[in-house]
Amino acid sequence: MKNILLPIRFGIVISAALIAYFLVLALFDLHTQPIFSLFNAVITSFGIYTVIKYEKHTSTNFAYSKGFTTGVVAGFTATIIFTVFFLIYATEIDEQFLRKMLTVFKKDYNVHIGLVSFVVAIMGFATTVVITLTCMQYFKKSWNLPQKS
Repeated sequence: MKNILLPIRFGIVISAALIAYFLVLALFDLHTQPIFSLFNAVITSFGIYTVIKYEKHTSTNFAYSKGFTTGVVAGFTATIIFTVFFLIYATEIDEQFLRKMLTVFKKDYNVHIGLVSFVVAIMGFATTVVITLTCMQYFKKSWNLPQKS
């Protein structure tokens, strides 16, 4: 149980940073521009990198699977919390948010909040897996043998 609490705590912190960033964008009415969601990957990357690094330095027997699990749990926790916040924000806090964000698609597609929330979740899960695999390339033990000259 202790092993799973660390990435969950980091996931909560990552989601808090994502929510804070979203709300800062909302203050300047930039939260309807999807291009700004690219910085979400930077926030998530930093959080996943930090949790894996912390796990490696505090663990006596750090293995690839342990680091991968730590990163995925932290990222999935952050994604679930942010997706729930996004759903609440779009339906309860700013009911015009979805209409403003999807002005381009409104003419051609029937897009509703369930589909947008699903896309937000899938983007978060995919980002988590890719970033965790990338970070683990940095933290794994090298199998390269030194060459003799």
